[in-house]
Amino acid sequence: MDMTSRMASHFTDAVQAFEDSRTALVDPLAQAVDLMFAALANNGKILACGNGGSAADAQHFIAELVGRFERERLPLAGIALNVDTSIMTAVGNDYGFDEIFERQVNALGQAGDVLVCISTSGNSANVLRAVGAAHERDMHIVALSGKDGGVLGELMTSNDVHLCVPHDRTMRIQEVHILLLHALCDGIDALLLGDSE
Repeated sequence: MDMTSRMASHFTDAVQAFEDSRTALVDPLAQAVDLMFAALANNGKILACGNGGSAADAQHFIAELVGRFERERLPLAGIALNVDTSIMTAVGNDYGFDEIFERQVNALGQAGDVLVCISTSGNSANVLRAVGAAHERDMHIVALSGKDGGVLGELMTSNDVHLCVPHDRTMRIQEVHILLLHALCDGIDALLLGDSE
């Protein structure tokens, strides 16, 4: 395959990943918007976590909530659990890397809050432990994963929403995750600002 064809194949593959995700994820995406809006409307907050590219996505999502998405509105309560290097290195050093999100959920999470956890494989140990801590605190989970959902999918309850991208390549899963996060922001804003569209 020549380089031009190789580059073109990325677009073809991405379009298919987006189409498959639209079919599979529109309904749970709408459920996730409702879950997050309910938390925010009841003085709750959204916590988010992930590793690597998923950490960047978690931080990006929270920035859209606290700052703004496309329109002016009041800031929304959100915390990215992967941005405080002092907490992450202290907990990682003293307790282990697997506890860096769990301890923050235990410190900051309250009943009715939402934990957005992002893991392309669904098998990140520190994310899984954060889910366990969130469930113990009667929080809801919105999980973004891919492939077969991994262990993360098995941890979801009827009170949670699992947005599992139906694709096996990490890059495609991450690309769809960005779309899902932007769609969540748009949905929350639509409910906050009373859009009827």
